[in-house]
Amino acid sequence: MTEEEANHLREANAHLKEALARAERRIEEVEGRLMSAMLRIEELERRLAKDSHNSSKPPSSDGFTRKVRSRPKSAKPSGGQRGHQGHALLQVAEPDQVLIHRPDQCAGCSASLMEIPGQVTERRQVHELPPLHLIVIEYQVETVACPTCGHRTSGSFPVGVEAPAQYGPQMQALAVYLSQFQLLPLARVRELVADLWGGQLSEGTIARWVAEAAQILAPRMDMLKQWLVASRLNHVDESGIRVKGLLRWMHVILTKWLTLYSWHPKRGQEAIDAIGVLPQYQGRAMRDRWHSYDHYSCQQSLCGAHLLRDCLFVAEQEKRPWAAAMYELLLQMKKTTDVFREQGAKAVPPPERDALVLQYFEVLQRGFTEHGALALPPPGPAPKKSGRKKQSASKNLLDALLTRAEQVLAFLDDLSIPFTNNQAERDLRMIKVQQKISGTFRSEQGATAFCALRSYLSTMRKQGRPMLAALTAVFEGSPFPIAWEPGRAL
Repeated sequence: MTEEEANHLREANAHLKEALARAERRIEEVEGRLMSAMLRIEELERRLAKDSHNSSKPPSSDGFTRKVRSRPKSAKPSGGQRGHQGHALLQVAEPDQVLIHRPDQCAGCSASLMEIPGQVTERRQVHELPPLHLIVIEYQVETVACPTCGHRTSGSFPVGVEAPAQYGPQMQALAVYLSQFQLLPLARVRELVADLWGGQLSEGTIARWVAEAAQILAPRMDMLKQWLVASRLNHVDESGIRVKGLLRWMHVILTKWLTLYSWHPKRGQEAIDAIGVLPQYQGRAMRDRWHSYDHYSCQQSLCGAHLLRDCLFVAEQEKRPWAAAMYELLLQMKKTTDVFREQGAKAVPPPERDALVLQYFEVLQRGFTEHGALALPPPGPAPKKSGRKKQSASKNLLDALLTRAEQVLAFLDDLSIPFTNNQAERDLRMIKVQQKISGTFRSEQGATAFCALRSYLSTMRKQGRPMLAALTAVFEGSPFPIAWEPGRAL
């Protein structure tokens, strides 16, 4: 082989090595992209697998897919159960009107019965609406001349009677009730009042009444916050809303007897500080796992319903046995507390309590063992990302159940603490209904007024006060007080 042929072979070999290196780099690049795509697909599949039965997503977000039954079908027949007390319409002792129906002649011989006294043998009552129309009350002011000095003195109109023609506080209360509590759009409130009573309201008039009622109720909101600060147990939660088309947050703080709604542009600590209850609260807050609540020094309990859904998701999607075991254990804890609560106990007795706590930590140990044995890195080069390494939902839940064990298990030691935060979710549900109807609040003032009115009306409803009477009192200038009984666990 000549020197020229050897040089040619060396050059060809060098080109082949360079081509092979480029091919290997290309393969590594494709593998990296493929791995990123696979991880992305896996993440999207996890998101799609979440619905209302295994996460905190609302049922309305489930779409039209067939719902997964989260509990076994009951053996009881559908409908009312044996022994259930019905709610049939009952007769009243003193009806407003009595109409007597008697025969005019004998059915046997056709003799006249007009002058013969009869006897009531059966009664039937029809409950009916009275004629619907507005009652117009005219106030007249008289002027009287003094017979002694001749000075003419005029009477004065009652407080609130200011225009030649106006609506009274009961009509104002009804319109605001329909708008802010029953969530009818202003146009439909106007139509309903016109159809039923012949009133001619404008949407602007109803909006003005809403703003007026909210302004009157402003001092009651400050008092409501004071009662919540003094309460032993508060439920807290938040949910997204739209104000002028922008994402904002509705926060709710409540007890069995009190409700406070507040909206804020932010969801986290800045908003909670601005509301002003939790920063000075020293009782116990029932909450979900939203980290912003960790900044406050009050005692805290985690919602068991949220934990059940989280365990169900991990068990179904990541096939983790520990999560299924924790799901069953939490349900067992709830049933145990229900039994002892019905017996009048203040806490789960130590033997049962200690056995449940021991099982709790045994399940956690099993979970961490599963992760230590099975959490192998995926094959191929992992995508490079800055920041803390992302954990699986299973590992995140394990860490939370371990570090927040006291918050999870507090309801075993104090049976006045509920297992779930469902009370807060129930009070937030109507906010979501409002958003489905209206789509957004048209102004910040409208959102603020809505919060004040819903806070007042929800509190009155919880305390057994009639809604229309409570709103009528607002327009009469003397809203009902926020009831408080010393010693009552609000």
